[in-house]
Amino acid sequence: MLINFDWNMVIFVINSMTGFGRGEYKSGSVRCIVEIRTVNHKNYDYSIRCPKELFSVEDRIRDLVKAYISRGKADIFVTYVNEDTKVSSVIVDSGLVKAYIDAISQASSEIGLNFEPRTDIFFKIPDAFTQVKEATDADVLWSNISPAFEAALIALTNMRHIEAIKLIAGIEDCFDRIGQFFTVIEEKSETVPEEYRKKLTDRLSELLDKQIIDEQRIAAEVAVFADRCCIDEEIVRFKSHIAQFKKLLAEKESQSKQDAKQSVGKKMDFIIQEMNREINTMGSKANDLTITNSVIAIKSEIEKIREQVQNIE
Repeated sequence: MLINFDWNMVIFVINSMTGFGRGEYKSGSVRCIVEIRTVNHKNYDYSIRCPKELFSVEDRIRDLVKAYISRGKADIFVTYVNEDTKVSSVIVDSGLVKAYIDAISQASSEIGLNFEPRTDIFFKIPDAFTQVKEATDADVLWSNISPAFEAALIALTNMRHIEAIKLIAGIEDCFDRIGQFFTVIEEKSETVPEEYRKKLTDRLSELLDKQIIDEQRIAAEVAVFADRCCIDEEIVRFKSHIAQFKKLLAEKESQSKQDAKQSVGKKMDFIIQEMNREINTMGSKANDLTITNSVIAIKSEIEKIREQVQNIE
């Protein structure tokens, strides 16, 4: 029998890597909208699209996001408006304006139209003018945007928790089925040598007819066979790996904040590899069709768990 485990202990303890969160903050003339999308990724990756005026606090943004996300790819989109921010100067891209005027003049000439440039056309040229706004104190800027980031990250975490519930439910079902098949393997492995002895004795009886069978020789043959197909050690290690997997989930609940940021998904993936290694060895050593069929079924369930683990943070 595999290790008993209360799966309810891990609900809302681990996170999926897939999720979305949105946060918004309004105060006076300030409005900030933050949207965060996370997807599967082997390690941690981060990208942000935000107005240039937020560049001074980008390190703070990165640190805050990293406190919530330890694994996966995070795409962050920030909209920030402060109507009280004054424009200190305007930069004109004269080269760009001239290039547009020349192109329009040439096109007009080619189709037989008269073109007389007017200054109002400048304002229709994309990116011809760049507003340079007065720099905002970094602490003030952070107080304007951090509430939206916190709200988005909390919403993201809640969604990732909900997704984790589905993952845990799937993993639980797989372990239940593994337990059933593994019980068959444990019980059958104890009878394989004796079944081999019976088959060997029956076969020799047919071949030797009424001649005396050398029981000592049969015992020696059975001993060699039993040693060759013994999977006791693999059974012990396989059960140990399952216990480690479930303990890893349980320990996640009591970890410190620093430890909790470490990726549990990578550790699970390693344990799954070890489980697969042990079950493969059982299949190659056990000279029994029932065990072989159970091994195949367990490998299928392990693969399902592996797919689920790929989405665990």
